[in-house]
Amino acid sequence: MSTLKRFLKWTGLLLLLVIGAIVALVFARHDRTFEAPYPDIAASTDSAVIAHGEYLVNGPAHCTGCHTDKQHEAAYLRGEAVPMHGGYDFVLPFGHVYSRNITNHPEKGIGRLTDGEIARTLRYGVGSDGRAIIDFMPFYMLSDEDLRAVISYLRTVPGEPNDPPRTEFNFIGKALMAFAIEPMGPLDAPRPSAVKRDSTAAYGDYLANSVANCAGCHTQRDLTTGAFVGERFSGWSGMEGMNGTFFNTPNLTPHATTGRMAEWNFDTFRNRFRAGPVQPDSPMPWVNFARFSDDDLKALWAYLQSLAPVDRDPGPIIARIED
Repeated sequence: MSTLKRFLKWTGLLLLLVIGAIVALVFARHDRTFEAPYPDIAASTDSAVIAHGEYLVNGPAHCTGCHTDKQHEAAYLRGEAVPMHGGYDFVLPFGHVYSRNITNHPEKGIGRLTDGEIARTLRYGVGSDGRAIIDFMPFYMLSDEDLRAVISYLRTVPGEPNDPPRTEFNFIGKALMAFAIEPMGPLDAPRPSAVKRDSTAAYGDYLANSVANCAGCHTQRDLTTGAFVGERFSGWSGMEGMNGTFFNTPNLTPHATTGRMAEWNFDTFRNRFRAGPVQPDSPMPWVNFARFSDDDLKALWAYLQSLAPVDRDPGPIIARIED
């Protein structure tokens, strides 16, 4: 056998061994678990606390649209009450992620979880089974008061026995879970016990970044890791919407020419929120955001107007529709 043939033979065997080792490591690690503390947060039966939780869940925190299913999507878009029994299928490059049942069902929903387990998932991104939660719910910096309100309201949602499919990762997804995806909620960051609710830019900052997750959709992100790769609030070019559509989310900074709201005043801003969905299949949870209170909208407007202007044009709102 020639030297070249021997080299190719052993090189091929070595590559097979490396590939086999990587595959074995992915399957050994993709179910890895993480540790995080259980916050000392307990549900309240106080009607005012529950009412605030209902406002957050069905308004600024926009839980409703993701935690229902395709069967109820049209009703949700009409602004009707829909069951939060999970099952929405998020089709992603690395697999199918199904939203969970967050009704108070004792077996299929969150009725089987303690308040501490729910709080840990929302605050640290660690599920009740210890695995990292895909970064769809960035409520990691919610105040203790708001986290308690959310859990208090969810405890009042009647249980429904829907059992959504488990998330299905393809090999890429398993590899990401094995090596890249970790809980996103910082363990050592101090959370406020409460945040003063008013119409200031400071409260708007809290709403935009800790509750409504405006930056998450209005900032360019890496589709594989979810990491921010653009200037915050300057728009996302090519964000996937529903049903095969793609959108360029607007630049929300107050830039004179590329800022979407450059010529708006507060009344225009408020009226857009009150109008609800306009673009079909938009990923913006307009149904929930239409429920923002006037004071909260004033705070959000004040915050967005305080941002440093970024000269970036993400492009027309509708980017393309997949065949």
